[in-house]
Parts: sequence; C-alpha cells; structure tokens
Amino acid sequence: MADENNPAVLQKTPLCLRWRTGDLVLPAMAVILLAVFAGSFLVGRFPVSPETVLMMLTAKVAGLPQTWPNSLETVVFKVRLPRILAAILVGAALSAAGAAYQNLFRNPLMAPEMLGATWGAAFGAVLGMVFRLPWLAMELTAFVFGLLAVVCTVGINLRFGSRHAITLVLAGIVVSAFFQSATSALKYLADPMDTLPALTFWLMGGLSKVSLQDVAWTVLPVVVPAAILYRVRWRINVLSVGEEEAQTLGVDVRRTRILVLICATLMTAAVVSISGIIHWVGLLIPHLARMLVGADFSRVLPASMLLGGTYMLVMDNLSRSIASIEIQVGILTALIGAPFFVFLLAKAKKGWA
Repeated sequence: MADENNPAVLQKTPLCLRWRTGDLVLPAMAVILLAVFAGSFLVGRFPVSPETVLMMLTAKVAGLPQTWPNSLETVVFKVRLPRILAAILVGAALSAAGAAYQNLFRNPLMAPEMLGATWGAAFGAVLGMVFRLPWLAMELTAFVFGLLAVVCTVGINLRFGSRHAITLVLAGIVVSAFFQSATSALKYLADPMDTLPALTFWLMGGLSKVSLQDVAWTVLPVVVPAAILYRVRWRINVLSVGEEEAQTLGVDVRRTRILVLICATLMTAAVVSISGIIHWVGLLIPHLARMLVGADFSRVLPASMLLGGTYMLVMDNLSRSIASIEIQVGILTALIGAPFFVFLLAKAKKGWA
C-alpha cells in the first residue's frame, strides 16, 4: 500500500490536488462554528441572557451545583443543547458524505439524496418506527437500506455500462423514487392516531424532538467513519483523478471504493435516523468547501464538516425564530439550497476540481 506521507508519492499527486489556500481558512471556519454554537443558545421564544448561558455552561463543565431555576435548566440543557448538537452532527455528516461521494464518483452532482442513500436510510428508519424497534436496531435498518440503495444505484449504472455522470444521477433518482414510494406504503401500517402523524412530520426534516440520548447514539456512527475517511484521504484524492493513476500508485481501488461507500452511507443513515430528510446540504456544502480550500480531500473533508455544521445551525435557528410557529428545517434547506445551487452552477468554472 502506498505511503500517504511519502514525498515521492506526493510529487506524483497532481498540483490541482494540493493545498491552494492559507492555513487560516480551517481555523477561521472553526471559530465561526463556535460563535454560531454560542449564539444559538440565545435563539428562541424563552429569553436567556448571554451571561446566564455562560454561567450555566461553566457550572456544568466544572461540576458545580445548580443555582438557576428548573425552567432555565429545561430550556438550555433539555431543549436547546440537544438540537444544537444534533444540527452540527447532521450538517457535518451529510456534508462529509457528499464530499466523499463526489470525489469517489468524480461527479459534482453526487450527494446522499442523489444516490438514493437518504431515502433508503429513511425507509429503514421508518420501518423501525412502524414496528417499534429499539434505537440500535432502527439505526441498523437505516444503514442496511441506505447501503442497499447506493448499491442499487451503482449497479444500475454499471448494468448499462455507462460512465456518464447523468446516467448515475438518473439511476439515483429512480432508486430514490422507489424507496420514497416504499416509505409512503409503510405509512399504511402505522398507527393513524399516534405513529402516522409523527412519521409525516419527521419526514419533513426537523430537530425539535431530538434528545441528548439521540445525539449520544449518533456521535460514534458519524465520528468514526469521518476519521476513517480522513485516514484514507490520499487514496480518495487519487481516485478522483482516475482508476489507472490510483492503481499505478498502489491503491486498491475496489477496497477503497467499498470502504468509502460504507463510511459515507453509515454517516447518512445515522443522522437521517434523528433528523428525517434534509435536502441539499450534502450537495451544496462540498462545493462551497472546494471554492474556499481547493480540491485536496484532506482539506475538503474538514472544511465540509465545519461549513455543514455551521449551515445547519443557522438553518435550525431560523426555523425556530422567523415565524410564530416552528418551520421544519428540511423545508428551509430545500427553499434556500435550490436557488443557491443554481447560483453556484452559474458562477462555477468548467469542471469541478
């Protein structure tokens, strides 16, 4: 296996894959994310001052006894903190998965929803909800069907012997439509007085029902695959250039493809299980990341996760503050993401690296 830190190997890597921006870009993104994280505690109909939030967070970290009312404890730590953490996880996971898919398939239109992974995972999650499976079993079914959807999309594309980007996209649309229909069919098995309304609302994409336990269950299926993707970042870089170049440099193309598919799909399935369907994040954010840090996957991956977490936090803050009733965040990401992506396409240069 090629050594990713070998200077001789790095010299063979095309110049377009090397760092093209200063070292301050990623730290700046992290600072912005932290600022939005802190400001998100102040968003909501129940007013909480910055000094109070800082005091409460400091006390929790230091293990000090509670000196604030129970109402503040509920608002800050049981309502706002879980959805803030969930928004970061969801945005980071979908963006990382989108970046991995786009590099793997050398296709700028690839994203979890375009490959069928989102609706496949949603079908698995809904299956678990309808039959009231335990949380771990529900995440497992979401992952299995999300992976099955991606395999079906790639299989359809290979069956027709096409390497065109549009064929893969069309195959993903077909698979997504199938699992979307299957998900709708499952609603007939749901309890119309209890499960069905919750499913319908959940499929719109939202974080209002997320708990700290949900976040805790989701952390590992997001962090571990992201770490693996970063570990094989050089191989992913080379794959984005071409299979022949990758094989020349000693990369096991088949094994790397399978590993990337599993990691990206697991991240997608994990966050879909807690958020429902969130549109455009996995497609839009990696494009923004490349515009800011270049095409090197070792920088695109962390940049996508930081941007995705910030974007989802902003969208979630808007969803619970711009109207008298809360708007599902999946609706906002679709409304904002679609025209913004058209703007990116209009401004983008030819090619995508």
